[in-house]
Parts: sequence; C-alpha cells; structure tokens
Amino acid sequence: MRNILIVDDSAFEQRVLMDLLSEYPYRITVAFNGLQGYQLALANQPDLILLDVRMPNMDGYTACRLLKANPATQDIPVIFLSGADSDEERIMGLSIGGVDYVSKPFSPGELAARIQVHLNLVQRASVGAPGVMALAAPPLADEPDAVTVTAARRLIADNLAALPNLSEIARSVGTYREKLSQLFRAHTGMTVFAFIREERIRRGEQLLRETDIDVQDIALLIGFNNAGNFATAFRERLGVTPSAYRQSIQRKKTPEA
Repeated sequence: MRNILIVDDSAFEQRVLMDLLSEYPYRITVAFNGLQGYQLALANQPDLILLDVRMPNMDGYTACRLLKANPATQDIPVIFLSGADSDEERIMGLSIGGVDYVSKPFSPGELAARIQVHLNLVQRASVGAPGVMALAAPPLADEPDAVTVTAARRLIADNLAALPNLSEIARSVGTYREKLSQLFRAHTGMTVFAFIREERIRRGEQLLRETDIDVQDIALLIGFNNAGNFATAFRERLGVTPSAYRQSIQRKKTPEA
C-alpha cells in the first residue's frame, strides 16, 4: 500500500484531501506545518507528499528545500498545493524540486490522476535502476545542520544573479541569520559571504570555459553589478582577467597546425 503524506495547516483542507484519497488504496499521514511534515517524511519515508505552500512556522517552499537537500528524502515526489496561482509561485515550486504544482480549488479527479502519474513514475524509475539505493549517499536524518547547509548552498547557487539578504536566505532554509553563519563556518570553513563569492567566481569560470556569453552578461548572471567588478574579483582569485582566462582556454582547444 502506497503511503501519502499530506502537509497542510488547514484541518478542513486535510479532511477534503483525506476524503478524496479514501477512495484509493493509500495509507494517509498528515502534518500541520512544514517542519512537522519534514520530520514525518524522515521518519515514515512516504511514497509521495502533498505539500501546501502557505503555512505557519515553516512554509512549503522551505520544507521542500530541506527534503531535497537530504539524501534520505530527496527522491520523494512533492506535489505543491496552493491557493496562489501566479507564474512566479509555480516556477518557484518547480525550481526547488517539486514535481507538480496544483492550484486550489482543484478538481478531485485531476489531482488523483496527477498523484497516480507521479507514483507510477517513481515505481518505473526504481524498477529500471536496480542497485541504485545501495549506491545512494548515506542519509542525513541525524545531521540536520548538514541538511540546512546543503539547502542554503543550493539556494545560493540557484539565485546568484539576485540573491536575497542573509536573513532571507536563512529563513528560506528554516533557520535564522546567526545560526546559519555558525553552521557555514562549521561545515564549510568559510562565512556565507565568502561562500557566495567563491560560488560566483566558480560559476563565472565555468561560463567562461563552456559558453560564448559576453563577459558583461556573465557578470550580471552571477550577481556582479558590472564587468569591472567581476574582472577585479576574478583576477584576485585566479590571477588573470576573465578575458585572458577565456583566451587561454580557447588556445588550448585550438589544435596546432
């Protein structure tokens, strides 16, 4: 029997979902906020999670970031359920790891069909990839601080062009500014700001090496105000300007006559 976890702060919404799913051979577990949902997912390993977005204490986006940062829960499909139907909300949910985004009020038949589709996809993936579980990274269920740092690092890497401030980054992974700073020093050996700087240079180096994007555009893509600031930071880190670095890469790729 497949286990589905419902995470929603509304008892009414929970009842609606439970009534809908009672017609199918599912075992149902419920949670009232994102943190409780994340903890239940670690404990019960559900086959699929129905995750509300707007909740107190920890919202659905934060919970999803933690779920996807933990090897123990990263493969559990998450379907977001939300009363907000803007493109930005949908993009956010899908970009942080949700497999689907269903707007409230939803059609019971459509939601049931989407649930079945994603359960079938997971089943096919597990059948088609024997031995994958044995090779998976060890769970981080007993290392919540490591999960928080991993979630923060992914958030930073995915938003280099327009990073929120440190307090917002911390809130988005379920913690607070001072705590996140402590965790980064303990797990990465650097401050959050040092990590951001290193990640921007690393991404810039990758784009210079693998694309033909203009240096000015690369600077903006990785969060620098202009090409001059990017060039200064890049030269301090690697000893050459971005243009010189790209030229050296191109020379190495060009076969000698």
